[in-house]
Amino acid sequence: MYAIIQKFHSGWAYIALLVLVIAVVNAILGMASKKEFTAKDRKIALFGLIVTHIQLLIGLVLYFVSPLGLASLGQMSDKSLRLTSLEHPFVVIIAIILITIGWSKHKKLTTDESKFKTFSIFYGLGLVLILSRLPWSLWF
Repeated sequence: MYAIIQKFHSGWAYIALLVLVIAVVNAILGMASKKEFTAKDRKIALFGLIVTHIQLLIGLVLYFVSPLGLASLGQMSDKSLRLTSLEHPFVVIIAIILITIGWSKHKKLTTDESKFKTFSIFYGLGLVLILSRLPWSLWF
């Protein structure tokens, strides 16, 4: 079971990162070009929100069944175990909270520029945090 969940988490991560990058780039381009915020822009941001939340759910399941997750939490002297058991989950949860806040805040805004700016900031910070704590050694 662990191997299947781990492969799914790793594979879905590529999709989540791609959609999140697309959402951030779309928001930055929309803000820079002062274009109208359309349903397409909203859907791109919504897909970013959905795929990151799915990735979080898969990751939480993996955290409890993986030997690199909760089971290795007491071994903080090993850098790779500290990354997978503490740093990666904690920082990714913060990143997804920021992405969720960005989604929620955009609904209350009225101007197109402020919506793009909100997505640029919150989704962008979430993306940077996620990229900063990925276990790159397990990817390549």
